[in-house]
Amino acid sequence: MYQYNEQDQNLINARVEQYRDQTRRFLAGEIPDEEFRGLRLMNGLYIQRQAPMLRIAVPYGLMNSVQVRKLADITRKYDKNYAHITTRTNVQLNWPKLEEVPDILAELAEVQMHAIQTSGNCLRNTTTDHFAGIVPDEIEDPRPWCEIIRQWTTLHPEFAYLPRKFKIAVTGGPEDRAASQVHDIGLHMVKNAEGEVGFEVLVGGGLGRTPVIGKVIRQFLPKQDLLTYLEAILRVYNLNGRRDNKYKARIKILVNALGTEEFSKLVEAEWEIIRTTELALTEEYVEKIKGFFEPHPYAADAVDGLAVLEDQLADNKEFSAWYERNTREHKVAGYRAVIISLKPHLKPPGDITDVQLDAVADMADAYNFGEIRSTHDQNLVFAHVAAG
Repeated sequence: MYQYNEQDQNLINARVEQYRDQTRRFLAGEIPDEEFRGLRLMNGLYIQRQAPMLRIAVPYGLMNSVQVRKLADITRKYDKNYAHITTRTNVQLNWPKLEEVPDILAELAEVQMHAIQTSGNCLRNTTTDHFAGIVPDEIEDPRPWCEIIRQWTTLHPEFAYLPRKFKIAVTGGPEDRAASQVHDIGLHMVKNAEGEVGFEVLVGGGLGRTPVIGKVIRQFLPKQDLLTYLEAILRVYNLNGRRDNKYKARIKILVNALGTEEFSKLVEAEWEIIRTTELALTEEYVEKIKGFFEPHPYAADAVDGLAVLEDQLADNKEFSAWYERNTREHKVAGYRAVIISLKPHLKPPGDITDVQLDAVADMADAYNFGEIRSTHDQNLVFAHVAAG
């Protein structure tokens, strides 16, 4: 899991204080509503019918137990004792007070969390497969690439005010558990004829009132070209996307209007201009980021628990049914990925109480190396649970 360096932490801390001052000025009547709207949206705050809503970023759905405990504490102090997992793996607070949001952001910063670019017409959270890094059929772990994209998108000055919000998803294997085909950009890790790993690039997917499956504009993109190609796509969209009608402003509308071939030509032309700039990825940088996602210290004797597990499955039909539905194969023998459902009967999917958040954090420390993943179907995952 990526850990902030000093520069990262200083940036987040400075952003909190900047927004604290903006909120103070707004409440004092020094900033009009319309100007404050853009400022609060860039910090994840919506004003809704009954109360503000704050959306907290969870990059590619990955959290640790310290962060989850902090979320539990925040819901107790500033909300109504629950949080909500979204369909893009973020966390929402549905009842914060506007004047207390800077305090919430300050507490989030203590555990390397923030709400930057979780709303507004900007580059949003990059999402991926919630089983990334553990499934046997994976070509490559997509999480380092999500982190590379996250660092590129965060406070990108050219793309702070796009025609409309923009979402990217990355998947590392043949099964698209990241729903990348319905994102503005979908990246599928693939191998070419020479066995080299790169990306198949889709653009213009989406749901909403105009559901569209993304179109392939490049069948194989070398890994070192990832950011330059994404930059080219965003430049074409930023220049040509509609700004007169927000319902016609997503990139899927532009791709449909121009046609896939013409859109691809514009991207390729822009890409040729910037392909060899400083955005081209070096092997040193990629390996540095991959170092944050090294495998956990799995127990060599975990396979010894399989016999006991098989006996329990045979003896308990209810447990067996739960196991079949809520666990997945792990590439390390003796381990499984476990899904924690947040879909209780007749209650909103994705809601989780402060008590449950604390319990999840405790269980993660005990059984899952302190790691928790959120999913686009609004559940949680323990990805590394030993069989015994």
